[in-house]
Amino acid sequence: LSRAQRPPRWARGIRGRCGGSDRSPQTGMAAEDEAELSLLECRVCFEPYGPDGQRRPLNLLCGHVLCRGCVGALASAELQRLECPFCRRLCGPAETSDCRPLLQLLELLGPAAGGGLASALGRSGGGAAAAAPAGLGLRLCLGGWGSLVNPTGVAACPGSGRLAVAHDGKKRIHVFGPSGFCLRRFGERGDASNDIKYPLDVTVTSDGHVVVTDGGDCSVKAFDFEGRGVLAVREGFCLPWGLDATPKSEVILTDSEAGALYRLAADFQRGELKKCQMIRSRLVSPRAIAVCQTSGAVVLIEHLEARGPSKGSTRVKIFSAEMDLIGQMDSFGLNLVFPSRIYATAVAFDKEGRVVVTDVCSQAVICLGKPEEFPIFNPLISHGLSYPVGLTYTANNSLVVLDSGDHSVKVYSST
Repeated sequence: LSRAQRPPRWARGIRGRCGGSDRSPQTGMAAEDEAELSLLECRVCFEPYGPDGQRRPLNLLCGHVLCRGCVGALASAELQRLECPFCRRLCGPAETSDCRPLLQLLELLGPAAGGGLASALGRSGGGAAAAAPAGLGLRLCLGGWGSLVNPTGVAACPGSGRLAVAHDGKKRIHVFGPSGFCLRRFGERGDASNDIKYPLDVTVTSDGHVVVTDGGDCSVKAFDFEGRGVLAVREGFCLPWGLDATPKSEVILTDSEAGALYRLAADFQRGELKKCQMIRSRLVSPRAIAVCQTSGAVVLIEHLEARGPSKGSTRVKIFSAEMDLIGQMDSFGLNLVFPSRIYATAVAFDKEGRVVVTDVCSQAVICLGKPEEFPIFNPLISHGLSYPVGLTYTANNSLVVLDSGDHSVKVYSST
């Protein structure tokens, strides 16, 4: 079945990241408490992990981590098998193994590990409690199956607060007002020069133009907010994928197949392309990208090739405004500070310049901190998402998540 035909993950009985607990940012839980819960505590019994005895962290066959005590408690007395509380895969107690990255982290942190994430990062100067954004609560949910079909990208207009969503429907771009009402649909599916064949991502420039990457004919297409096509750029792209607008209404975009990053400058009012320049090469399948509106820093997600039976992994890279590499972390490195596999699909900067990513493995949104402190770990949203693939911030710092699992746009605000 295609992803559109499958029911959302929550409808198939998969629990949230915390094993069905009602402790979440949406119920007023402090961000640092949620981080402690996710990193150094078993997500079933909420007891802190330890190097020995019943608190020792163990990997299940599926990759999720439980303490030894919960493995024993969940195993069926008759069959000597347990069902993972997160993905339902069966595993025998004898098939578990020590979670070595987490054990090494506990050894590294020493006595600070008992104090949770905040004290652990405090030892290294991370200051998670001071740097972590406030808890978020769901304020608005837009779209849904029938209104949006397999949505792929979301962007916010800096001035008006309107949201542009790219999806696979007959009219490929939906524009929602700040209250959630659908204001306009445009971008016909077709073969004309300004029609959209297969949208991969969308951004909105500061002068109010909607720019879309079209994987169908490997182009970048721009529209005004009335839906009139003003420009189509075909500069030898192999597969243009992610894009984001700079404060100067330039567009930074990734070419996933070419492994390159481009800067596109245009007069959208006149429909004239000024410059399309490659600014970075030798990247590995770069897709999602975001530009910091204050510093000009650029963050992108590379999709690395699979090794062996693995489904591959991702790597987050941060560049300065001058395109110097200032930080990077792949899935393995992130797993050293978070005891679960992370596969990042979307990225954004908040108004303070912190890097925020979506993770489809844990169905979560995670803050990784500012480039100079990258990476810290602070989960912002850990419940209520099915397959998050898009991320943006509005001018008032509301967090917008595009959830392809239930074909919706979810808007979160500080609680």
